[in-house]
Amino acid sequence: MSGPAERLRENAVEVASLLVTGLWMAALFTGQEWWWAALIVGYVVVIPIVEIAVGDDEGEESDREWGWPWDESDEDERRSDAAGDEDDALATLRERYARGELTDEQFERKLERLLEVETIEDASEHVERAREQRRNREAEGNRAREYE
Repeated sequence: MSGPAERLRENAVEVASLLVTGLWMAALFTGQEWWWAALIVGYVVVIPIVEIAVGDDEGEESDREWGWPWDESDEDERRSDAAGDEDDALATLRERYARGELTDEQFERKLERLLEVETIEDASEHVERAREQRRNREAEGNRAREYE
């Protein structure tokens, strides 16, 4: 369990954002003319400095976890990890479930979907089935409107 200082460090950017927002909104609602300066300086200067100062490496890691390639130097690494992507996806799904980010139903649905699309061919079939189901629902909706 982390102490208050550690939690403050982990959430420093969020705390700074809240303080900046509170400051400029208070100035705005009390009729101060400098509220816009507080807004601009807060969001353009203060928050980026706080983010640099605390060195938020977790955001970069979570971006990669979800497959967002912000850094092009990782391209070769991503290609070499393509074989382990399925295992990574399953591990990520399990971790999210263990952290309580997913309900039982969400976990089971995502697991079934993950297992259905193990290969590119399976993924193509899954997409085609989903399109066909959508077309059927639309056709049923059109027929129901015709009867009305």
